[in-house]
Amino acid sequence: MPENYTEKEHATFLRIKSLVQSFAALSLIWLALIFILSVIEVSLNSNFHGLPLGFLKLLMWSFYIDLLFWLKFIPLLFILYAILYLIAPKLANISFKLFISLIFAIQLLLISYFNTALVMLGADLFGYSLEDITQTVGASGGVSIVSAVLFILLVLFNVVILNLLPKRFKLNFILAAVIVILAVIYIPVNAITSWNKVNLKSDYANNLITNKSEHFYSAAYDHYFPEIYEIDIYADSYIGDFIDKLTKAIPFEYVDEENYPFLHKDIENDVLTPFFEPGTEKPNIVIILVEGLGRAFTNSGAYLGNFTPYLDSLSSESLYWKNFMSEGGRTFAVLPSILGSLPFGQNGYLAMGPKMPEQLSMINLLNANGYRTSFYYGGDSGFDNMSQYLKLNNIDEINDLSTFPSSKYPKLPANNGFSWGYSDKALYQYYLDTRPVSSSQPQLSVLLTLATHSPFLIEEKERYTKKFEERLTELGFDNSKKENYRNYEKQYVSILYADDAIKEFMDSYRKRADFKNTIFLITGDHRIPEIPMSTKLDRYHVPFIVYSPMLKRTAEMNSVSTHFDIAPSLLSFLETNYSIKLPATMSWVGKGLDTTRAFQNIHEVPLMQTKTDLIDFIMGEYHLNGDNLYKFNEKMEEVLIDDADKKAQLINAFNLFKKRNAEIIKGRKIVPDSIFQNYTMSN
Repeated sequence: MPENYTEKEHATFLRIKSLVQSFAALSLIWLALIFILSVIEVSLNSNFHGLPLGFLKLLMWSFYIDLLFWLKFIPLLFILYAILYLIAPKLANISFKLFISLIFAIQLLLISYFNTALVMLGADLFGYSLEDITQTVGASGGVSIVSAVLFILLVLFNVVILNLLPKRFKLNFILAAVIVILAVIYIPVNAITSWNKVNLKSDYANNLITNKSEHFYSAAYDHYFPEIYEIDIYADSYIGDFIDKLTKAIPFEYVDEENYPFLHKDIENDVLTPFFEPGTEKPNIVIILVEGLGRAFTNSGAYLGNFTPYLDSLSSESLYWKNFMSEGGRTFAVLPSILGSLPFGQNGYLAMGPKMPEQLSMINLLNANGYRTSFYYGGDSGFDNMSQYLKLNNIDEINDLSTFPSSKYPKLPANNGFSWGYSDKALYQYYLDTRPVSSSQPQLSVLLTLATHSPFLIEEKERYTKKFEERLTELGFDNSKKENYRNYEKQYVSILYADDAIKEFMDSYRKRADFKNTIFLITGDHRIPEIPMSTKLDRYHVPFIVYSPMLKRTAEMNSVSTHFDIAPSLLSFLETNYSIKLPATMSWVGKGLDTTRAFQNIHEVPLMQTKTDLIDFIMGEYHLNGDNLYKFNEKMEEVLIDDADKKAQLINAFNLFKKRNAEIIKGRKIVPDSIFQNYTMSN
């Protein structure tokens, strides 16, 4: 201390010194606690799921990501701490300790969620009602006593550490100052670098090392402070030029973008007629949506092995798209995407509830063309506002948990007193028992299954567990690989059960008189996330099968199509062959199925991972995920690439969709009243 310092200046220096030392000590203790949580997380996943890489390698990467998370918070916390400290040092220390304890508890809960679901919790938490959350937690088994006790003990451990260590941890002032300065320098350096991007060999590994609090807080911020887009017609035209060149797609000709951002002239997309021998009567349509049916474990060539032998055999008698994509990473997207090729709105189309704008769909269009429409679901159709969407589309029947004769059909086994509802076999049998065989009225039926959903509890568990073990041997797995697969026994057992349930359903349906005039569509709503995923696209990669006795030839398509493309192509087929009445202008997001045998993607498609995560977009052979650009191949494997031009193209094209989607969020209509009334009212 220089001699010319006054006593007041000396006291100020000592106070600042104490402030910096105290803050740095608490900050380092916080960092140590974050590291301890990473050790717990990697250990938990090693025990329950196995690790895609070595324990130490994953732990070191986790520490690295934790350090970056910690550095991001330190400057702001230092400012807040300093203000409080200069007023009341004790209050500053108590406040910082409470903050650390709260963050510690939240991180524990987020780690527990990931260990159970194998997906990170983000702002999707805010996209569900309290009733939906309660039902999901209850059906998954709720919170066990052991988990609650461990959580309490770990939080108490955190409190003890924060009370004991600071008294014994004296930090050198220069070192403390260096820590604060480095944290401040980190902010601008991080803004111009990409050192926080880590790309390990699988999506599971990347998610495992991600700091779950960082992911949750970032997602929450984006949810509450979203970027809202305005439509710029001139920019749209420019973007459309390079989209068409990259994807070789037929561009939409929009007719009134200011009032109806998705309304466009219909394009010729009847690609199904060449494969069919149409009859004279309108065909029945049966759409089977299998919960969690991912391509990763479905049919020949599945990288995890083929656990659906029946669907594999059915695919060889069908039109089969092996590189098909769902539009959402959860069930919320499947009905509006398949039935209406609809945009997402802010939290998924269904989340708009009674504010859902009038739209065209397979349900209301076919209903107006003489079809009897029905929906079958073993659970509560009120979940995710499904029933509200269906009713707004003039559906004739909703058959769900409330309509099943409980004494006749078995429910899925309860987990701590909770059950999602009725089993797949019960659902199919209920359908067969209630749908008329001989009717002058054609039928459109949509069936959504439940069994392949957490907690993966099924009827005939012993039978299918035995089939699982037999399947591991049939697939030629060695003992080490078998042990790894047994970590996900419940999931694979439920998949084998779901496959068998479809087989029994189809065997029974073949005995019906209306079988010969029925078209079956089978796909997954998304891929089960509770089995580790290899890529970001893996979550959306599902099979799509079109099977019918009316098929005159079969085909396996390697080209990419999505749920958005089903309604445009199926309705176009019905218009061509059965003269159903459709408008000349449509609001589909999709342009129709691609029946090219070779691998290609002619679509530009947004994908919504959760109700609040609209961060994925594919165009051509490129996939934009947040700020990362990937290139994928015919096996839907993808690699991270650095191509600024391509990335800019995808960002601009994605923004074009977001602009239109933002107009729906703000209350724009999907279709004019005149079209809706003329084409959805019964003829």
